[in-house]
Amino acid sequence: MTATPDPVDAITAQWAAVRPDLDTVPMAVFGRVYRLTQTMAERMDRAYAPFGISRGEFDVLATLRRSGEPYTLSPRQLSATLMLTTGGMTGRLDKLERAGLLGRSPDPHDRRALRVTLSERGLRVVDEAVAAGLAVQREALEAALDEREAEQLTGLLRKLLHATGA
Repeated sequence: MTATPDPVDAITAQWAAVRPDLDTVPMAVFGRVYRLTQTMAERMDRAYAPFGISRGEFDVLATLRRSGEPYTLSPRQLSATLMLTTGGMTGRLDKLERAGLLGRSPDPHDRRALRVTLSERGLRVVDEAVAAGLAVQREALEAALDEREAEQLTGLLRKLLHATGA
């Protein structure tokens, strides 16, 4: 089966016309990864919007949810997991706390530290939002790939991530 040309094909064809000496396979791979990332980011934004959260806020709630009961981490642990500055994390935590999705309390073992805990409402929101987000992702995958192809793509992307140190 021949794939339908996409905008990345047009870009690499233009390069081939003016610089036939270039190997544009890396450009084709990463150009598609970038475009797919942008497209899916927009779709995920729409999936999370009904819950009143952004992708970044979802990431905070999801990190707390994945930590297991009592769904509590320090701001430092959240920042490290999400690769955010403490300032960026504070803004997200402020908004999520105002929305009643999490709470902050003193750390019982360190008076200088805080603990961030998912609220009952936050738990309900993140559980519903993750299901909505997965449905969007599943729809995109099933529109193009069968199960074997999706598993193969997962393996190839994992291999590429390891090789780049990401």
